[in-house]
Amino acid sequence: MALPLLVCAGVVCRGGRYLLATRPPGSRLAGRWEFPGGKVVDGESLEDCIRRELCEELGLTVGAVAPLDIVELPEAEPPLRLNFLGCALDPEAEPVAHEGQRVGWFTLTELQSLDLLPADRLFVERHAARLGRP
Repeated sequence: MALPLLVCAGVVCRGGRYLLATRPPGSRLAGRWEFPGGKVVDGESLEDCIRRELCEELGLTVGAVAPLDIVELPEAEPPLRLNFLGCALDPEAEPVAHEGQRVGWFTLTELQSLDLLPADRLFVERHAARLGRP
């Protein structure tokens, strides 16, 4: 069995709204919504990965990082191990889409109606009660 691909996803909340982005044009599953993030490169910590990815994709500087959950998708091709990390941002920071993706801030109700990637949908379902609190 192949080792899972390690991926990080940043969970950013501001005023009861969560930051999500679509997969960029030309990528696998382009246009579907996800918590922003990406693949962990060799020798990189999860914290370093999410800081790098949010900076590259959205021009954001991440402060504190806290592990929230791990979602494994062994049936995916390749198998995935998605690490969801709570990320603190400067309250004035605004994301800028550097890869042609759409970006938005969504309430839990709005989030549940988006075309989310499977791991992101599973994360939302697992944490709906906690995510729904302001």
